[in-house]
Amino acid sequence: MENFNKASTSIKNWAEDDRPREKLSLKGAATLSNAELLAILINNGSKEKSAVELAREILQLGQNNLNELGRLSIGDLKKIKGIGEAKAIIITAALELGRRRQATAALEKKVVKTSNDVAEYLRAIIKDFSFEVFAVLFLNQANRINHFEILSKGGITGTVADPRVILKKALDNSATSIILCHNHPSGNLLPSQADKDLTHKIKEAAKFIDIKVIDHIIVSEDGYYSFADDGNL
Repeated sequence: MENFNKASTSIKNWAEDDRPREKLSLKGAATLSNAELLAILINNGSKEKSAVELAREILQLGQNNLNELGRLSIGDLKKIKGIGEAKAIIITAALELGRRRQATAALEKKVVKTSNDVAEYLRAIIKDFSFEVFAVLFLNQANRINHFEILSKGGITGTVADPRVILKKALDNSATSIILCHNHPSGNLLPSQADKDLTHKIKEAAKFIDIKVIDHIIVSEDGYYSFADDGNL
């Protein structure tokens, strides 16, 4: 149960200067520590700990690193006494919004010029998955990104991407070229034989509808690999 009678630990009973909500309202979000921002999401503490104390425990679970925190599952968060399903879901949703904001800033009206342009965007949005995901960037004739979509998700050993689905999406989004992309949770950036076979299969199929596959990017926390840069396309 998360709703306890906690007169001594409720944020409402703290000194006004120590209340994260009031501090945010008066001084702005940038003045709050990570723990204080998390405390606002948590809303209230437990019988033993305040919301800020619980927030500090959460940060420690993520090694005091927001990137590591973003990798924690709802189950991981619930291991902390005082964090139930509802609080864990709120925290997870907030972290995902932050990730999407970062990725969207890189995506908006972006013209793709180099593999690094693509990798910068991709690493922001798919590098933290603990399983492989396959996604596609759909570009217009000016190499501007019209659309990005994760098309399949798989286990940690691999994922399957259907060329028919990819090419239908390309037509639906008026794409003249596409960039294939997926992550390697293991950190190994070298393409597997299956990666090479799939790339060739999609490239050949795309030729029949005048859509060009201009690259296939593999990303991990350690960096990226470009089929085009390496002469494998």
